[in-house]
Formats: sequence, structure tokens, C-alpha cells
Amino acid sequence: QVQLVESGGSLVQAGGSLRLSCAASGNIFRVNDMGWYRQAPGKQRDMVAIITSGGDTNYAHSVEGRFTISRDNAKNTVYLQMNSLKPEDTAVYYCNADVSIRGAIRVTNNYWGQGTQVTVSS
Repeated sequence: QVQLVESGGSLVQAGGSLRLSCAASGNIFRVNDMGWYRQAPGKQRDMVAIITSGGDTNYAHSVEGRFTISRDNAKNTVYLQMNSLKPEDTAVYYCNADVSIRGAIRVTNNYWGQGTQVTVSS
């Protein structure tokens, strides 16, 4: 019913920048909280940044001051601007969203994107 499609992952040198995008599409009434998570090999998936529909944000301590999350509600799209990248930022980055579905009964489900690889070389 709802798809999240990420883009923007790449190989970049330490100190460089990348911008990730994630667009939600499908049978959408409203996109609520959106966020980015990441998972490095052999590690659990961790929250990177979250943004509410009103624009309030929350960041993991490890990325504060370097990463910025933003969204375009008209496009149902969330962005992650990543600056001053470090090798420890290397991971698969996943988009996540709480989406209220169109229908006679209002249902809100949580969705994940397929992930996009970010690799930071030293």
C-alpha cells in the first residue's frame, strides 16, 4: 500500500558530504513521523534522526552538529544532509515512516525503505 524509496547513498571520502532522500508513495492520507536509521555490519539498527510532521527533530548524539534531517510534506519526502562524514558513519541507511492510510477506517502503519549504502573511506 505504501512504498518508501531511498536514494543518495554512495562511496565518499572522510570529511565529505552526502544527501539522502526518501520518498513515500501509495495510498497515503498523511505521513506522520519520518526518520533515518542505520545498520553497520554485525551491529543493530540504530536511530540516526527523526522529524515530526510539524518539523521537530531529534538526533543521535554521534551525528549532532554534522547531520541535518528535513522534510517536504507536499512531496512526502524526507532528507538527510550528512556533512563531515567519518568512517564510522559507514552503514546501510534506512528510511522509516509512520503513515496514515486512506480509507473508511483510519489506520496508521509503520514502513521501512529498502536501504541505501553509505561508505566513508578514511
